[in-house]
Amino acid sequence: SSGRRREGRESERQRPNMSRHVFTSAVLLLLVAMMCCGIGAAAELQKPKSCPGSQPAKHFDWRDVKGGETVRFLHVPSLLKVGNDVFAVAQAHCDSDECLFTGIASEPLTLSGSTPKSLDKTNLKTQVLDNCPLDERNCPSQAVEQGDSQSIKNIHVGRPTTVVRGSDIYMLAGNYVSKNFLSRQVSEPEAAPWGLLLAKGNVTKNEGKNRIHYWKDTRNVPCTSIGEHQGSLTGLLGGGGSGVEMKDGTLVLPVEGTKKRVGAEEDGKNNNVSMIIFSLKDTTTWTLSKGMSDGGCTNPSVVEWKDKLMMMTACDDGRRRVYEFNVNEESWTEALGTLSRVWGNNQKRHERGVGSGFITATIDTGNDKKRDVMLVTLPVYAGEKEKGKLHLWLTDNTHIVDIGPVSGEDDAAASSLLYKSGEK
Repeated sequence: SSGRRREGRESERQRPNMSRHVFTSAVLLLLVAMMCCGIGAAAELQKPKSCPGSQPAKHFDWRDVKGGETVRFLHVPSLLKVGNDVFAVAQAHCDSDECLFTGIASEPLTLSGSTPKSLDKTNLKTQVLDNCPLDERNCPSQAVEQGDSQSIKNIHVGRPTTVVRGSDIYMLAGNYVSKNFLSRQVSEPEAAPWGLLLAKGNVTKNEGKNRIHYWKDTRNVPCTSIGEHQGSLTGLLGGGGSGVEMKDGTLVLPVEGTKKRVGAEEDGKNNNVSMIIFSLKDTTTWTLSKGMSDGGCTNPSVVEWKDKLMMMTACDDGRRRVYEFNVNEESWTEALGTLSRVWGNNQKRHERGVGSGFITATIDTGNDKKRDVMLVTLPVYAGEKEKGKLHLWLTDNTHIVDIGPVSGEDDAAASSLLYKSGEK
């Protein structure tokens, strides 16, 4: 995904570097194959005391985009692997005289060497949430036919966050309703009815090509999943990118919440925080974590590392803060002294929407030895007016090495990583 985003890599303090030589063969495999397999140990999450499952939303209905509804740009990318197939999933925007929506686009990827290439928009499968769960008489597909501009409601689906279990794809996304669809005065999420939805998809073959099937079993994530945060959060969206299936089968997805403002002193302050929502093995019960990041830390990415769950965020102070999850207390502790605040922005500012690629991998270091590492991608800017290039970092949570740029000349912004060893 590309855009005018500024994210540097100024370090607050120096960290010892890992040897480049040790990882040369593994990194070349990553750059050529562009694939990844996340590996990590289990960090058990406590089962929620009481939280009813999401109920099927009767009026949620997905449709393919129609003629004239052209996707103008993509945002919040994620990569996922189902069997031997690799897919890119992103938030799709259509903003023209013919249409105004945000939907979900997916495309199968053919990996062909190290030469970067853009997604083929003609090969995108883009789907739009066409009906609303509020009152089917006011759903967009019916309201448009009636020609009543006052009753039209547009369902926006934002920040898709995906995780794969076996052959099933789970997607968490924020959705909100805009009442001013025809006038093109789209309400902001904070000013419109909002919620979280969970959709399940799978891969089917169509015209000789594997594609992600219509998102089915689309459900509301009920407010009871928010638990003790009810009343303190005014909004909740998917964190974007990819989640994690842990070794014990727990599904973990990053989310971004907006805390309720308290007092005039918080006016204009970024009250957004990063959290996780997790589900045990049945996927019908989802629970929001009790703990959260510091205020102003957004665009979370999560990995399971050793016996820990780790979360990287982009904060208003211009730094990337990394947190470790305390399982017993369900709280986040900033990983000071290791990865937190290593990556930053020398302009001391942060623009929303710049998510990082953040995954784990087991790589071959030679002599039949393997090593667990984390991989990070973030845009780097040579100067104030220069375009950003994605750089790849490799770390074992103690040492860090900058592998170098992995993107083309486009102005890079949000990124997602996927790695697969050559043995699989």
